[in-house]
Amino acid sequence: MFKTIGNMFRIPDLKKKILFTALFLVLYRLGSFIPLPGVNATALKAFFEGAREGGNTLFGLLDLFVGGNFERASVFALGIMPYITASIVIQLLGSIIPYFEKLRKEGADGQKKLNQITRYGTVALAAFNALTITMWLTNLSGGVVPRPNFLFHLTGIITLVTGTMIVMWIGEQITEHGIGNGISLIIFAGIIARYPEGFVRMIQKISVDPSYTWKAIAAVVLMVLVTAAVIFVTEAVRKIPVQYAKRIVGRRVYGGQSTYIPLRVNTAGVIPIIFAQSVLMFPATIAALLGGDSPFWTTLKNWLSPGAVLYTILYVGLIIFFAYFYTAIVLNPTEMAENMVKYGGHIPGKKPGKKTAEYINSVLVRITLPGAIFFAFIALLPEIMSNRLDLPFYFGGTGLLIVVGVALDTLQQIESHLVMRHYDGFMKKGKLRGRSI
Repeated sequence: MFKTIGNMFRIPDLKKKILFTALFLVLYRLGSFIPLPGVNATALKAFFEGAREGGNTLFGLLDLFVGGNFERASVFALGIMPYITASIVIQLLGSIIPYFEKLRKEGADGQKKLNQITRYGTVALAAFNALTITMWLTNLSGGVVPRPNFLFHLTGIITLVTGTMIVMWIGEQITEHGIGNGISLIIFAGIIARYPEGFVRMIQKISVDPSYTWKAIAAVVLMVLVTAAVIFVTEAVRKIPVQYAKRIVGRRVYGGQSTYIPLRVNTAGVIPIIFAQSVLMFPATIAALLGGDSPFWTTLKNWLSPGAVLYTILYVGLIIFFAYFYTAIVLNPTEMAENMVKYGGHIPGKKPGKKTAEYINSVLVRITLPGAIFFAFIALLPEIMSNRLDLPFYFGGTGLLIVVGVALDTLQQIESHLVMRHYDGFMKKGKLRGRSI
């Protein structure tokens, strides 16, 4: 392993990419500590202490993705979330609206237009989110905003939107000149930045209560096993064999070989968990902010709190539903079958066309369910770790899936550079398969 790490820095191009990525991630983390004008960061942090313990508000979810920037009320408080939301919306529209579907099929020119539309959508979403956040901050008690006037709203919106555009630019620079997907690496850096503080709190608890040592050891062992299981399921694919017929074009012969279609067990990635969390957390957040002491809002908040039976049932059900929903949007069996016919391919034992599409769809239906159930368990893991092992920080759920996925993708890109220049990769047997978030 140490030899491989040394080889990484012997390749000038790879060394430059790694150092470039590290530099821009450091710049992002430094910007995370620049405060938003007019906000009492101490009072806001006190509010988030309760949100982090409960873990059932949209604000806590947002703070997880932006690496604590929201809790610190920094200029990067919105992080990259508006860009991710705009990208997901454009991707969904590409399967629904013919105009976006046409752009998606136009190649580089169409992708350029889609990227431009995504940027405009990012600015609009960031402005709306910034206005919502400034209004929410002024309504909080405890002196979070000492002077809630028009100037605060104006400067807050301009600062937050600018911060989002800077983060988006940093992500694009890392993607173009660095190593890995820049947007994913920014989220990755924000999530793992919280882990050292959590381990420090764990050590402090051991120093206060020595009996907690066994719980800490059990928690670390479980974290290692769960991470290995997530890697295994994330990399799991179902290979559908495809045979291509020989074609003679001029003096060249094409086709005649066997290949396969790799269908991932977790095609949807972390999207189902994000959607399910957003749907369930929205009513609980509204109840916490507007309900006061009303019995109705109190009851609703209790029902939709992590650990409640109704919350758990709805959470698992929504994750499975969104897993099938997003997989159906991303993978079109009919289109895959048509492409195979176009290039002279067929699945052995299956008639080309409709029968092939039905077979691919049946395989997707079967492999999506166990993957969705497993990731539903991972989504419930933070509650198990907190309640049973008293883990003093967030582990599992969306954060773990993103960390594993981004790490695999980055390692895959580094290994491709090593192998291309005749160095040994990270693994002597097998290979790393990257995945995008």
